[in-house]
Amino acid sequence: MMRQFELVEKVKAYDPTADEDALNRAYVFAMQAHGSQKRASGDPYFSHPLEVAGILTEYRLDASSIITALLHDVVEDTLTTSEEIRDHFGQEVRLLVDGVTKLTQIELQSEDSDQAENFRKLVLAMSEDIRVLLVKLADRLHNMRTLHFISNPKKRRRIALETMEIYAPLAERIGMQEFKSELEDLAFSELNSEARESITSRLKFLRNEGKDNVDVIVSELKETLEEQTVKAEVYGREKLPYSIWLKSQKKNIAFEQVSDIIAFRIIVDTVEECYRALGIIHGNYMMVPGRFKDYISTPKLNGYQSLHTGIIGPERQRIEVQIRARRMHETAEMGVAAHWQYKQDTDPKSGRQYRWMRELLDIMEQAAGPEDFLEHTKLEMFPDQVFSFTPKGEVVAMPAGATAIDFAYAVHSEIGDTCVGAKINGRHMPLRTILENGDQIEIITSTAQTPSPTWENFATTAKARACIRRFIRLRKREEYFNLGKSIMERGFQKEGYEFSNKAFEDVLTIFNVKMTDDLFVEVGAGHLTSREVIEAVFPGTKKNSHKSRVVQLFSRRGKKKVRPNSNTSVPIKGLIPGMALHFAGCCHALPGDRIVGMVTKGRGITIHTIDCETLLEFADTPERWLDVSWEEDASNERRVGRVELVVTNEPGTLGELSMLIAKNDGNINNLKITNRSLEFFDISVDIEVHDIRHLRNIIAALRTSTVIKKVERARG
Repeated sequence: MMRQFELVEKVKAYDPTADEDALNRAYVFAMQAHGSQKRASGDPYFSHPLEVAGILTEYRLDASSIITALLHDVVEDTLTTSEEIRDHFGQEVRLLVDGVTKLTQIELQSEDSDQAENFRKLVLAMSEDIRVLLVKLADRLHNMRTLHFISNPKKRRRIALETMEIYAPLAERIGMQEFKSELEDLAFSELNSEARESITSRLKFLRNEGKDNVDVIVSELKETLEEQTVKAEVYGREKLPYSIWLKSQKKNIAFEQVSDIIAFRIIVDTVEECYRALGIIHGNYMMVPGRFKDYISTPKLNGYQSLHTGIIGPERQRIEVQIRARRMHETAEMGVAAHWQYKQDTDPKSGRQYRWMRELLDIMEQAAGPEDFLEHTKLEMFPDQVFSFTPKGEVVAMPAGATAIDFAYAVHSEIGDTCVGAKINGRHMPLRTILENGDQIEIITSTAQTPSPTWENFATTAKARACIRRFIRLRKREEYFNLGKSIMERGFQKEGYEFSNKAFEDVLTIFNVKMTDDLFVEVGAGHLTSREVIEAVFPGTKKNSHKSRVVQLFSRRGKKKVRPNSNTSVPIKGLIPGMALHFAGCCHALPGDRIVGMVTKGRGITIHTIDCETLLEFADTPERWLDVSWEEDASNERRVGRVELVVTNEPGTLGELSMLIAKNDGNINNLKITNRSLEFFDISVDIEVHDIRHLRNIIAALRTSTVIKKVERARG
């Protein structure tokens, strides 16, 4: 265990101005506070914060960070209070300790919720001061180094999984490559010990056989550069087992096919020498196509800069070479900690300066709860990136697989919410288009646009999905409210009562809701029926027969002049399909059709035509039936109607079919051949039309064609 004077000397060696007295007091304070506490290994508990402090001295962090490392567990694990920390060591250290302290006191329903809430609060703390994250990572690193002392295998696995999914990616985001690599490898050892052992044994075999040839390759690369008067430091570094395993899994290749088990680094003094060294390497060795990446001109989000290239190098071995300036190398190895080493004028309290940190805070605002935030955060930790450009040439880094809708939300959430299309390299492309490196993207917006629920199907970034989900969540509530209020108004009217919000105040507790608005939302979502609410408000209300209402609705089938009572039917105007309102795919109701709504719990209502055969399945659940009606201007919007055709199997048939539909202002939404023979095809066509009259006109036009033998509207 490190002695008190050894810790102080380590800090003073790189920071002569450090407060020696505060360091000494923190050492003694933490040791006395933890007293006789023991760790799972049997060591004194104080050895843990001391080791955490020692790890941070390797990265030359300031005295406040070292003191925080010594004290980071005293508030949680001892009787020490946060106020005592402030009184002894100042407000700065108190805030840092509060940020790092594990939040196990929070009482939540599940272990996952606890983890999610802890992580949400960690993000808030580190957004105010990035040193919170540095101390937390050092804390996690030492815990992982001693993970094998924990006897419970489930607990070990949970901690390892949390490290792999959250803390290692966070370390990468702030450029702490050493932290990230060791955390991943330690977690890998717990999560897949057999695979790690296999890779470790293979690496040991290669070293014993002398087949790695590292010294020979390093010597030849150095000589090649010196011949062109480029002074460089060259060395080879063996990758950790997890990194090798991950690459073999991603590329689906065997261990022997991994070309960069040892990465060779060339360290020079300036950026100009980086590109000169690259030219020399490419001039003397054959480059592997597709393996060159320039992270100097387009740095990674964490500030990483380097030139990467793959070559058939010395000894005819395929190797990876990384070329970087000395300053870049320090940043690559130490990340944000390099700010302290170089005494840069970077305020450690300005965590929000990091774009990815701001995005995490944006996601936090959009997420429905801690678990939702944790899910989105894991999505945000993609290591692979593509670089796209705005029309002004600004670089936007996106995870691999991102689409145009992700780009729109990356630029600004408001642009994402109002985007209607995208120009990619000057061409109009769908919002679901996957982006490639170097794409220039212009987002087209409209103030009338709102996010579509379908966007979530192809959005890949956490920010985009969080914004879309938030809109859907808020809009669904609004839709459920409007629908529920309309249902209750019609219900009161049908029973002869005057509708008033005050009528519901006395029954809110019965339905376990706080406000009348919440009650309407429950009705609109289908969790409650209007009959249940009315009977609670007016206990003596006579129960009308739902069965008779269902029979009445069925009796209308085939009687064209009969329509639902417009005074008591619920209008569906303004409801967005996919939210509280859904159109059944069996009958494709159109304005002008006689319709009925089926209420489904948690989904709202589904619209069927009154003659849809599917309704027979719901004859025994009359409480789910709801009178609905179209508004007068419903035909202003296009909806999908379906027709079924029998056409001749000859050239030009589909062309004539599409021409007739287009001539009559229809738009084919989908087309499917359901049966085929030598002479005829059976085809199902979905057509966007205004109303039932529009669809009938198209059907009439189709019947005039000689190649179309039969056409009928599809029925449920």
